[in-house]
Order: sequence, then C-alpha cells, then structure tokens
Amino acid sequence: MFHIISEWYVLNKFKTSSQLCSYVGLTLTIRESGSSVRFRARISKFGNRELRKLLLLYSFNACKHNKGCRAIYERIVNKGQHKKLALIAIASKLGKQSFAIATSGRSYDERYVSVLPR
Repeated sequence: MFHIISEWYVLNKFKTSSQLCSYVGLTLTIRESGSSVRFRARISKFGNRELRKLLLLYSFNACKHNKGCRAIYERIVNKGQHKKLALIAIASKLGKQSFAIATSGRSYDERYVSVLPR
C-alpha cells in the first residue's frame, strides 16, 4: 500500500472517486461504429499506468483476504463474466475506497455502510 500512498499527491485534483478512476484508467470505453459494428468494452488505459498496475496487483490479494471484494469477485464470475473483468472491478473498488479514506480522514472499517442515497 505504500506505493499507492506515494502516488496520492494527485488527490487534491479530484472532487469525486469517479474522476480518480478515470485518471487511473480503470473506466470502460465503449467502441462503436454506426449501428452494426460493436466492439467489446475495455478499460481506457489512459492515465497513470503505474497506479493502475498497482491497483490491479492489489486486487489479487484483496480477492483472497477482503470479504467485500471476494463477494464482488464471486458475483461477477458466477454471472459468467471473465475473471479479468472481476479483477478490474475490484481494482476500481480499491481506488474508490482509498479515495474515500484519504478524503474523509477515517480509518478503514470493513463493516462500514455508506448512508448516502444512491
């Protein structure tokens, strides 16, 4: 986690965690050409390559030891999606969790449930 903390100097550039995930390159890009040619959605890969690699590496470990991440991983894989897609979703979740921890000043609590409406 030290590597991610050293990269968080960019945190004050962003107002939301979605902006951070876009900066890292973990958001999906949909490629279409007209109405008949559609390509599979992929991650954008624009942005901070090193931070994206670190989050993807940490997602492997999070799937083993973090109950919330493991549940998301199993739900995506049980739907029939690829395991890499599930790891990208976990990496995005880790990025959003890290952003929330850094901006709120609270420590990590795995039982914490957001009270914000969806």
